[in-house]
Amino acid sequence: MREEEEIEKTIFDWVFDHSDNLSQWSQKIWNLAEPAWREYQSAKFFIRILKENGFEVEENSAGMPTAFFAKWHNGDGPNLASYAEYDAVPGQCQAATIFETPREGLSKHACGHTDPHSALGIATLGGLLAAKATMEKHNLKGSLFFTGEPAEKLRGSKPIHAAQGYYNDLDAMISFHPCYMLPWCNTVRWDIHCGAAFALIYRFECKESDSWLSTDTLQNTPIPQSHAEVRPPGANDALFLMYSNSRSLKDSMLPHSGSWSMNEVILSSGQSTADNLPAKLSELQYMIRVPTIEQAERVVRFLDNNANAAAQMTNCKFKKYWVSKSRPGLPNHEISKLVFNSLKTVGAPVWGKKATKIANDIRRNLGLPKIKKPFLDQAKMIIDPKVADDIVKKDLPSSQLNFTSDDYTEMCWHVPTARLYIARPMLAPEKGFSYPNWVMNALGGIPEMIDPMTITAAKTIGLSFVKMLIYPEKLKKAKAEFVRRTGGGINGSKWIPPLCNYKPPIHFAWPDYIKTKNGKEWALSSEEYY
Repeated sequence: MREEEEIEKTIFDWVFDHSDNLSQWSQKIWNLAEPAWREYQSAKFFIRILKENGFEVEENSAGMPTAFFAKWHNGDGPNLASYAEYDAVPGQCQAATIFETPREGLSKHACGHTDPHSALGIATLGGLLAAKATMEKHNLKGSLFFTGEPAEKLRGSKPIHAAQGYYNDLDAMISFHPCYMLPWCNTVRWDIHCGAAFALIYRFECKESDSWLSTDTLQNTPIPQSHAEVRPPGANDALFLMYSNSRSLKDSMLPHSGSWSMNEVILSSGQSTADNLPAKLSELQYMIRVPTIEQAERVVRFLDNNANAAAQMTNCKFKKYWVSKSRPGLPNHEISKLVFNSLKTVGAPVWGKKATKIANDIRRNLGLPKIKKPFLDQAKMIIDPKVADDIVKKDLPSSQLNFTSDDYTEMCWHVPTARLYIARPMLAPEKGFSYPNWVMNALGGIPEMIDPMTITAAKTIGLSFVKMLIYPEKLKKAKAEFVRRTGGGINGSKWIPPLCNYKPPIHFAWPDYIKTKNGKEWALSSEEYY
């Protein structure tokens, strides 16, 4: 028992001694705010820190320029892992301050961290490095792995890493995420894990617009596509038909029970410089979030039919490109119990006087009165995983096993995985009032607000890793449960193999910053444009 206390103290001391570093690192990623598949500087930052701490790093892992796979060995022992996410979201640019304003020099339409992935990645990195320091000091044998996972908002990298075997040789994985919904606040998931998610792009091309015209028209028109005669439809027309028809058929495409969503975004369109010429190319992306793979496949069949019809009506061709195919989650009670017990030892986050003042300053700017306890009560409480599950189940059909969406689920099918949630700063509700989105985004960038979550998560993850090393029987039980649930482990009778059968979708026109003579700007940066 004495040894365990000394080990625990080593972890907590390391996190305390490096808390300023963790805060600064979180600020770095938060201010970079790079969007999906374009997180070049963020990935480089993580890679540099990992190398400085003795990790071997495979850059551009699985063919993804902003992904990485890092490892550190300390003799024979378990292979323990966690990961970083670091993509931000377009249209969410908010400064780390108490009023609504974009970050200096940028448009409000630029990227910002909402979850925030900035603190997510730094918290897991902190836990990893705390575990490494403890393993060195107390001569604990084993290996640590850390993966860089870009484009989480698109369910991007994890299905690709999984399909290429990056998770196959691990003994335990800790997936951390800042709390994003109640009751999953300061807890771990139990039976209810995230569902399936498919993302794909339909590209419409108008390759032979002149064939739209009749022979008689062509004979009388020196320029075949003259708007004096007829303007043929093009790729934009196909995109519009696809967009509107799929919207109108949502009720037929998606299940009527449980939680589901299908959201679309126009990735690119036009390519025409004259109004009388048809657009040659357009791209429409869909993200489908449903409880099961079967439901996702059903929706895609509908979308394929709609794309084919839209193409035929507009004299276009279409191609389908996969962005993501992620599986639903797989529980592992043994590893989840271990992580939850570590959380109980660490305790919930604590916000100090400065944070309380900042919270009330935000309330004042929103026209709300100052209060003694401006933070959500649940953010300061730890909830038992089974209790949280029971609360969620009340709002779900009895047949539904999965709820909400995240691609950590890919790891669950290769290694016993715990899904950890720690409370982010959340303001207490005000009757008859809803906080605007910028508040949540700002709180994720203000150190006094977000650091308590980061520190709590780092301690919990570090302590969990070390417990796995000093109590090998717990890992043995977690592995046995994994084998049972998959019908024999990887390739077992109940195992769902990776669905990814596509190359990394890195070459599309994803939103990004641009470099100008004035520095970094968002591609849609001019307010006068709108």
